[in-house]
Amino acid sequence: MGGCLSKPKAVEVKVELSLLEKEKEVDLMSPNGKASPFSECRPNGSLGHCSDDDAVTLQSQRKHRDFIEASVCHVRDLENGQMREVDLGTGRALLIKQHGEFLAIGHKCPHYGAPLVKGVLSKGRVRCPWHGACFNINTGDIEDFPGLDSLPTFQVRVEKEKVIIRANKQALQTQRRTKAMSKCSAVINSCNGFSHVLIIGSGPAALVCADTLRQEGFTDRIVMCTMDKHPPYDRPKLSKSLESTAEQLQMRSAEFFQMHDIEVLLEKEVVSVDVKSKTVLFRDGFKMEYRKLLIATGSRPKPLSYIGKDVGNVFHVRTPEDANSIAALASNKNAVIVGTSFIGMEVAAALTDKAHSVSVIGIEAIPFRKALGEKVGKVLMKLFELNRVKFYMLNEVWEMRGQNGQLKEVVLKSGKVLRADVCVIGIGSGPATAFLKQSGIHMDSKGFIPVNKTMQTNMDGVFAGGDVVTFPLALRSNKKVNIPHWQMAHVHGRVAALSMMGKATDIKAVPYFWTAMFGKSIRYAGYGEGFDDVVIQGDLEELKFVAFYTKSEEVVSVASMNYDPIVSQVAEVFGSGKTIRKRDVE
Repeated sequence: MGGCLSKPKAVEVKVELSLLEKEKEVDLMSPNGKASPFSECRPNGSLGHCSDDDAVTLQSQRKHRDFIEASVCHVRDLENGQMREVDLGTGRALLIKQHGEFLAIGHKCPHYGAPLVKGVLSKGRVRCPWHGACFNINTGDIEDFPGLDSLPTFQVRVEKEKVIIRANKQALQTQRRTKAMSKCSAVINSCNGFSHVLIIGSGPAALVCADTLRQEGFTDRIVMCTMDKHPPYDRPKLSKSLESTAEQLQMRSAEFFQMHDIEVLLEKEVVSVDVKSKTVLFRDGFKMEYRKLLIATGSRPKPLSYIGKDVGNVFHVRTPEDANSIAALASNKNAVIVGTSFIGMEVAAALTDKAHSVSVIGIEAIPFRKALGEKVGKVLMKLFELNRVKFYMLNEVWEMRGQNGQLKEVVLKSGKVLRADVCVIGIGSGPATAFLKQSGIHMDSKGFIPVNKTMQTNMDGVFAGGDVVTFPLALRSNKKVNIPHWQMAHVHGRVAALSMMGKATDIKAVPYFWTAMFGKSIRYAGYGEGFDDVVIQGDLEELKFVAFYTKSEEVVSVASMNYDPIVSQVAEVFGSGKTIRKRDVE
């Protein structure tokens, strides 16, 4: 592996600014930032009584006001393969030197704003240090997920040994760029029961599929239907930020869907699919025919068996309304979490500064043991205990007792009685595929839909992605696996869209996962199921460590806390097809 796991050194940046105009000048960009600053065309519409010469002069002035130039370093300040974050006065950019050439792109990942200078530069792209998204350093295009948008690119030139960046002010501020999209050319009647592409679901697989179709030039009708009452939102944040609203979590605005002709039907439940007639039936009796179908219905929480099913204030975390209710009911009250899944533990962590008490019930002795191993599980359990969380492990719920219909006590099978004003169940989930039982679409014994490397099911024209599928994982010699990661669902959506358009591409992404508790994040990459040993570097007790999960003599996955960008570095190695041996990390 050489030095691929070494931590990057911090680089100090000296900046010279040469503003083209005073900063107080008002930007004349269009409100949505879509105006093309390099266009030589005259502005549309009338300019009052201006002559043609005046119009050209005004456009030239506007171009200058929209842009800023800065001399950011000497040509010898950067070595090949080095990145540096530079300040242009009204915003920052990421300067990269590759093969003797200087390039400049946005410096923040559009997903959650991670500083890309702390990421990994490899083979013409930079990988985010937090969640693994990858961006082409020449075009700024997103090439691996999570996230929806790409990065802006900026002009770079060298004059008298100085590196000068010319950047659009708006792009410096937004640090994101939405790829150009086609419009729908088909005549659309909302009552029309036909769509060229019908997408069932509204998670990342569904949304990225719709986005990709438009980005790749698809001009026919796209309909996305969901049981949810909200357009696509960032569901992983629900369990970490319980008071967030659907509007705060939205992944795309209502205007975006309207502008790009992606129809979203809310509170529409599909009850059956007829693959022979290519028809979908909704619970309200409405039918819709399709030419291509994507099934991306996600997962449903596993039910918990106990006495007292009619007692209120017992929740699964599925919607913003669920999360908001949990936060409100737990305020200065007693909260009980059933299950030590990542969602359950994230909720427990989020409630510690709101609730009077937080109790966690688990059937195993140590949380996270199956996913992260016993040693990591123990130190995380200790972190929770230091934050006032009380554990009742090797235990199960027997009864929920209420008063006036509202929860008051949780009774364990051990006989222990816990005071409880709100209870959250997080014992895992299963695929939401029950509506497909009579469809002819093949499912395995657990209800997952097997797909090939282009996300196609056993039925022609029917694709599936996200939590509902088992798919061939390149890392494991194309073994069919289910990986319910937010990031993998993005990948599935893109691959399915390209397949629908006859541009089939394989799934090459490395699985990447993250969780956050008490302001600390765990990053995880690879596929560690069935690991037989864990090699730990760093200091577990200080919560600054990296854990390599091995199977036989091979590293199959990695997790870290306070050790960025190690997980993204390992993901790059995995993605290149190289094998990391146990002896390399011991």
